[in-house]
Amino acid sequence: MTTTDSPHAPRRLGTTGPEVFPLGLGAMGMSALYGPTDRDESIATVHAALDAGMTLIDTGDFYGMGDNELLLADALRGIPRDRYQLSVKFGAQRDPAGAFIGNDNSPAALKTSLAYSLRRLDVEYLDVYRPARLDPNVPIEETVGAIGEMVQAGYVRHIGLSEVGTDTLRRAAAVHPISDLQIEYSLISRALETSILPTSRDLGIGVTAYGVLSRGLISGHWSKDRSSEGDFRSVSPRFQAENLDHNLALVETLRTIAERKDVTVAQLAIAWVAAQGPDIVPLVGARRRDRLTESLGSLDVTLSADDLAEIEKAVPAGAAAGDRYDAGQMAHLDSEK
Repeated sequence: MTTTDSPHAPRRLGTTGPEVFPLGLGAMGMSALYGPTDRDESIATVHAALDAGMTLIDTGDFYGMGDNELLLADALRGIPRDRYQLSVKFGAQRDPAGAFIGNDNSPAALKTSLAYSLRRLDVEYLDVYRPARLDPNVPIEETVGAIGEMVQAGYVRHIGLSEVGTDTLRRAAAVHPISDLQIEYSLISRALETSILPTSRDLGIGVTAYGVLSRGLISGHWSKDRSSEGDFRSVSPRFQAENLDHNLALVETLRTIAERKDVTVAQLAIAWVAAQGPDIVPLVGARRRDRLTESLGSLDVTLSADDLAEIEKAVPAGAAAGDRYDAGQMAHLDSEK
């Protein structure tokens, strides 16, 4: 894996993937799931990210029922293709009302999805293409093999995975080099540390970590009385009643550490993820320029061994109350099995 002497130095996605800016931009919230959106501000945020040197932008063809890709196409129009890298997830199936109705990672479905993504994004290739979830009806070897055909054809540069466990990682890597595993990782979502992260490292697979602020819960900006209407966090276990009280108390312990270092809670939390290894690239889901600026400030946060020990004591693994998804979604996560 790439080692870095500077927090601003590029990081490589695994041993075979591209070099990217040390933070990636997650675009999902610009179109869906986190309440009202502002298209103009979202586009301005993408431009600000690129101006700051960020290169990796993550989306999914099902974010906003395709709207997220169209938004990014507008934001990226006229910008040289070598200035940014697109990571796209596919496979989630939705009905006309927007409900999620399963996953289809079959070769025919993924090639069709890829064609539509290329058209919506108005690009000739994707830098990383990955199934959003494991499809229990399609062997991972078939899915990876089909994406590999698209690599050979020039439509995809690298193959990634998302939320899969160790067995799936090994089976996929035996078919084609895998650049990175996209998986939730934060101070309060650390299940991957037991076996998934060691396996990824054994295989030379990098990690793009989403949910580094646990969907805003540990950003330092979430308040107990905040409305989550029209927001999937309204049904997220970690945001419910006593769970929320417990988790916000953890945030206050982090705030004490952050204030002593003269940084924000969000910056401390992002810097902690980045400090877990040079093979990890945190994805920040900033929807506004001010939040992006705050996230970028995490690159200037230096965490000593003593700092890391203090953070670990304040928020040890397993400290959060509530699962990261509801029971139905947790049951579909290969990474949790």
